[in-house]
Amino acid sequence: MKKVLKFYIIYRLPIIILFVGLGILSHYLKDEITAWLLYITAGISLLLYFMMGTMRIVQEAVQDGEIEQAQKYLSQIKFPRLLFKPIRSAYYMIQSNLMMATDDLAGAESNIRKSMKTKSKITGDMEGTNLMQLAFIQLKKGQMKEARLNLIGAVKAGMPDKESLAACHLQLCSIEIQRKQNKIAKDHFRKAKALKPKTAEIVKQITEMDKYIARLPG
Repeated sequence: MKKVLKFYIIYRLPIIILFVGLGILSHYLKDEITAWLLYITAGISLLLYFMMGTMRIVQEAVQDGEIEQAQKYLSQIKFPRLLFKPIRSAYYMIQSNLMMATDDLAGAESNIRKSMKTKSKITGDMEGTNLMQLAFIQLKKGQMKEARLNLIGAVKAGMPDKESLAACHLQLCSIEIQRKQNKIAKDHFRKAKALKPKTAEIVKQITEMDKYIARLPG
């Protein structure tokens, strides 16, 4: 079933054309019920093509670590502004992640800001994630002041999972150490550690920071 759905999503446009063609043929053969069923199916598929695109299989590819495949599926979305709002927001977020991975920081920032502008009640918890992503881009660009404010904003807005929240607190800890605000840095570290994250990279960062932060005054 999963393979059939994937095939349908990838080849949705040719399938729509096929359905319309079969509908016309059914009309010619005087089978109007079948014709209208085919037209309605084609119409629904066309709506899905514009409102959902290939985002389902894009997200599956990202989760499976198939980055090149994700980029290929993402490129099939020709009209992102027509996507359903929550899906549009996710589209820009993934675009930003992929561009950040290739060090296209300008493109990554442009897309994450588009995601932030795509307001949707359904994706209310995306605000914190978007702010965190923007902050990480700004850190790569050396904009520590802006990144710090956005990370604070991300924590206040709320994160969808404790791993992301722990990552925010750890990054804020590092920033406050650079600002020589050791007391604030230790507070962020305690909060990150208390979340007990499971992600290997975050656990490694906490272990390394634990040895260093104990020696800090304040």
